[in-house]
Amino acid sequence: MPPRASKRKATAPQNSSSVTSADDSPTASDKTKTKKTDRLDSLFDSYANSSLGIIDPEGIEALCSDMSVEHTDVRILMFAWKLKAQRQGYFTRDEWRSGMKALKVDSLSKLKKGLPELEKEVNTPENFQDFYSYAFRYCLTEEKQKTVDIESVCELLNLVLGSQFQSKVDLLIEYLKIQSDYKAINLDQWMGFLRFCKEISFPDLENYDADLAWPLILDNFVDWMKEKLS
Repeated sequence: MPPRASKRKATAPQNSSSVTSADDSPTASDKTKTKKTDRLDSLFDSYANSSLGIIDPEGIEALCSDMSVEHTDVRILMFAWKLKAQRQGYFTRDEWRSGMKALKVDSLSKLKKGLPELEKEVNTPENFQDFYSYAFRYCLTEEKQKTVDIESVCELLNLVLGSQFQSKVDLLIEYLKIQSDYKAINLDQWMGFLRFCKEISFPDLENYDADLAWPLILDNFVDWMKEKLS
């Protein structure tokens, strides 16, 4: 059914060049946001692979070099966490924008100065467990991958837990390297390592109860530890 014709007289349209809506005028806040985004994009482009349109491992190494930070520094993993980077060794433009805005930085010098604050943020109780879980998931580089190999797990444990629980981590790594039952670790086992480090007295292990649904690999580790201590 065709639309009914309007009986109202048509009025001449207003000249858009002579009438400007206040809503169309960019505000000072809008201009500031645009400038900040432009700065972020310019910084992103200076490290991005131009053919891929993303920052790749080579770009991340260049970024680290310009900040005088090793690319293996835990703070770079923390930076990836803040960006919510989905793929190990790669930052997309959207991840870069949202993460840098969350950090409230828009230049290389500000980013470098902001790393100590980022480290403090990650190490708060409410954030560290999420970061620890992210560190494992960040290592899942293949589609449908569920586990991380023992060698990589040992490196990751030392990186993310070594500064807080060095003696426990050293012995756990020693055990993981000599045991032959597990060639890879899943997320549940990985999270169990953190719980173990936080809750279990060491080195006496007096409050470890195997009936409390610990991952079997930790039951084995405790047995190994008791033999070692005796």
